[in-house]
Amino acid sequence: MAFAIASGCSPTAGIWTAIVAGLITSALGGSRVQIGGPTGAFIPIVYGIVAIHGFANLMGATILAGVFLLAMGLARMGQLIRFIPVTVVIGFTNGIAVVIFLAQIKDFFGLRIDNLPAEFFERIKILAAHAHTVDLPTLGLASACFAFLLSYNRLAQRFALLRRAPGPLVVLLVGTLVSYLFNLPVETIGSRFGGIPQELPGFGLPDLSIHDFGKLISPAITIALLGAIESLLSARVADSQIDDRHDPNQELVAQGLANIAAPLFGGFAATGAIARTSTNVKSGGRTPIAGMVHAAVLLGIVLIAAPLASYVPLAALSAIVMVVAINMGEWHEFLELRRYSYNYRVILLATFLVTVLFDLTIAVELGMVLASLFFIYRMSELTRIDRLALNEEAQEPQFLYPDGTMRVAAWQLFGSLFFGAVNKLEELLDPREGHPEVVILDMTRLIQLDTTGLEGLENLRDKLSKRGCTLLVCGLNSQPGSLLYRSGFIDDLGNDNVVADLTEALKRAYILLPNLMGGFEEDY
Repeated sequence: MAFAIASGCSPTAGIWTAIVAGLITSALGGSRVQIGGPTGAFIPIVYGIVAIHGFANLMGATILAGVFLLAMGLARMGQLIRFIPVTVVIGFTNGIAVVIFLAQIKDFFGLRIDNLPAEFFERIKILAAHAHTVDLPTLGLASACFAFLLSYNRLAQRFALLRRAPGPLVVLLVGTLVSYLFNLPVETIGSRFGGIPQELPGFGLPDLSIHDFGKLISPAITIALLGAIESLLSARVADSQIDDRHDPNQELVAQGLANIAAPLFGGFAATGAIARTSTNVKSGGRTPIAGMVHAAVLLGIVLIAAPLASYVPLAALSAIVMVVAINMGEWHEFLELRRYSYNYRVILLATFLVTVLFDLTIAVELGMVLASLFFIYRMSELTRIDRLALNEEAQEPQFLYPDGTMRVAAWQLFGSLFFGAVNKLEELLDPREGHPEVVILDMTRLIQLDTTGLEGLENLRDKLSKRGCTLLVCGLNSQPGSLLYRSGFIDDLGNDNVVADLTEALKRAYILLPNLMGGFEEDY
C-alpha cells in the first residue's frame, strides 16, 4: 500500500499487484525464493507516468513493459543485464532513494499540496512554497514511526517477540492503533481513498488506443529495464543466501507475464523485491510454495480484513517508505569514492545526479555511455605497438643500407587491435622511421582483432605496397588469425608471408631482399 500511494496510485492497486505478480513470479520464476510485487525503485518511474499520462496509461505501459520483458527472456538476454557496470547500478539506486525520500515529504509533514509535480525542480519549488502548511499531529506521528523503524533492529535484539516480526508491519499496526485510540486528526487511507474494497477486482484491459501505446513506448522501456535489473539483482542476492543459482532468462519470462497480468486486475509495474525476498529466506522459505502462500495470504487479508485498512494513517506509510529509501541506498559508496579512479567517480556521480534531477532512463543511458567510453579509452591504453630491436638477429649486411640503417623493421602488437586503438598503426608509417623494404608484424601477443582493426591492417598493407615494401605477419593467435583468413586478408598478402614466429619472418625477409651477400642463411 505504501509503495502504491507513493507512486500516485491507490493502495488497492498495490495490493493486487503484490497478489497477482507475486503469484506468477513464484510459480514461473527462475529463482526458488523470489518474491514479486511493487517495489520502492519503481516509485519515481510510476509516479512520473501517472502524473503525465494518467493511471490507465500506466497500466498500458506496464503491459507493454511485460511484453518487452517476455521477449528479453525468450531471446535469452538474461545474462546481458550483468553487463551493466556496478557504478551505474549504485548511481541510479542511490538516486532513486533520494527521489523516493523527497516524494514522501508531503505526507510526512502533512503539507497541504493537491498535486506534487514529478519533475525535480518543480517539486522542490512547490515543497518550499507550502512549507508553512505543516500539520503537527501528522509530523509527530510520522516522526515517531520513523524513529521506531530506524531503531527496530536494536529493539528486536532486546525483545524476542520482535525478532520474527517485520519492522514495517509492526509500525503499521502500532501507528494505526495510536491514531485510532487517540483520534489523531491525520489523513488515513479511508479519508483519502475511501478504503480498500472487500472484493475481487474487475478483470479487463485498460481503455487505450493504438495512439496511446505509441507514446508509452519510452515509459515501458524504462519499466522493463528497471524491472529486469532489480529482479535479477534480487535473484542474485537470494542465490548467495540459499547457495543456489537462478535461471535469469526464466526469471525475465516470469516478470514479463507478471507485468502483463497485474494490470488486468487493476495493478501496475512489479518486479522481484529484494527486501521481501530476503525476509522470505530468513523466515525459512526455500521453495516457490512460500511465495505462492504469500500471495494467497494477501488475498485472504483483502477478502477478510480490508475494511480495517481505512484506519491506516498515511503518516505511518510515509515513514515506512522513507526508511525503505534510506536502507536501499548504498551511501557508504560516496564516502569511499576517493579510493577509486577518476572514471569510477565520474560514472557513479553522473548517474546519481541525472537520476535525481532528470530521469532514470537518461541516467542509465548516460552511465552506460560513459562506462563504454572509459572502457574503450582504457583498452586503447593497454594496446601497444612496440618497435622490436633486430640488431642481434639481423646484423648481416643483407639487412643493412650502406648508411647502416635497417632494411627490415619489426613491430610487436600487444592487447586488442580494435576501433579505439587502430590509430596506433599509423606509427608504422611514420616517415621518420626510415623506408624499410620489409615490415614484420609480430602478433604473438595480440589476443583480439575487430573489423576496424582489420581495415587498419588492410590500409597498412596497401600503403606499404605502394612504397615497394612487403608486409610479413607472424605469431597469429586463433581469433585474429580466423578473422584475417576469413576476410581474405591472408590471400591478398600471400600465404608465404604468414609465418610462425619472428625467426621464420627473418628467414622470409632474407629471401625477399635483393642483393644477397651470403652468410645469413647458413646461420639458420
